[in-house]
Amino acid sequence: MPRVMLTGAAGFIGSHIRDLLRQRGFEVIAVDAMIPEAHGFSAQPPDGVTPIDVTDTAALADLLDGVDVVCHQAAMVGMGVDASDAPLYARHNDLGTAAVLAAMTRTGCRRLVLASSMVVYGPGRLLTADGDPVHEIPTRRAEDARMGDFEYRSPDGRPISWELTGEDAPLLPQSLYAASKVAQEHYAHAWALSTGGSVIALRYHNVYGPGMPRDTPYAGVASIFRSRLAAGEAPLVFEDGGQMRDFIHVDDIAEANLAAVSSGIEGFSAVNVCSGQPVTIGAVADILSRTTGGPEPVYTGQLRAGDIRHIVADPAKARDVLGFAARIAPDQGLGEFASAPLRESANAG
Repeated sequence: MPRVMLTGAAGFIGSHIRDLLRQRGFEVIAVDAMIPEAHGFSAQPPDGVTPIDVTDTAALADLLDGVDVVCHQAAMVGMGVDASDAPLYARHNDLGTAAVLAAMTRTGCRRLVLASSMVVYGPGRLLTADGDPVHEIPTRRAEDARMGDFEYRSPDGRPISWELTGEDAPLLPQSLYAASKVAQEHYAHAWALSTGGSVIALRYHNVYGPGMPRDTPYAGVASIFRSRLAAGEAPLVFEDGGQMRDFIHVDDIAEANLAAVSSGIEGFSAVNVCSGQPVTIGAVADILSRTTGGPEPVYTGQLRAGDIRHIVADPAKARDVLGFAARIAPDQGLGEFASAPLRESANAG
């Protein structure tokens, strides 16, 4: 059974992965920097988790002896507050990944499972009205948004449609977080080429489930909706709520990591991790509101800088190369999430 170092082990996703790996008999070396944006300012590491800043190559190397694979979950996530968050993303995501790779090189560990994200795709695969691929990132005009039209359009005004985004789609980051995730993948890819190591970059889509942090701008949209409902406030939905996404339960994310840790894939591979069942942001807000008996969602009609209109993944490669397929459908999982416990992270950020 491989010996695994798990970074970000105290986090929302990392804690679920840790539990599953231990249940399946893996020895897990669990570390976490306990950054306040994820945990709050006073949080302490859980039992069995060593507090280590993942930018500290020497400290990581001290724990890597005998480790077969690193499962690297530690990261700053979410859209954040504004552009002043750029150093946080660069430090925790990009410098952190570089330090992990350096520690692996020093100790001879040659297998990495990397938590990536669907945000690397930007708008994903788009098609013109004639069915041709769109090669440039389309813009959305504020005057169209004021008229209630939030879709991408070609210069002649015709609509641009979306299709499932496969792993061979171009990487077109549209936010600071997205730029940092692309950089993480590039560091890992270059490391694999230079060392002969293997990397599986798992491109998570919208993750939700019990234990998500609450009351923080660095959480996912499902948690932000839940936080407002818990305070007796209506979920605020940008645009018209028609943005199409793929929501995947954290238990399925853990299963995908188990499959990747157990895989013998060589070189660098990027794999979508998604439910394969698209749902609109408005539908997510509606499910949570109805299930909790809370206020109905409020649609703001606002465009948010860096937001993508639609991004929906193709799940085929995960099934083909990892034998992974999500088991929890969004309608079931989101309904259960409406009453699931959230992680306290008040004052984070």
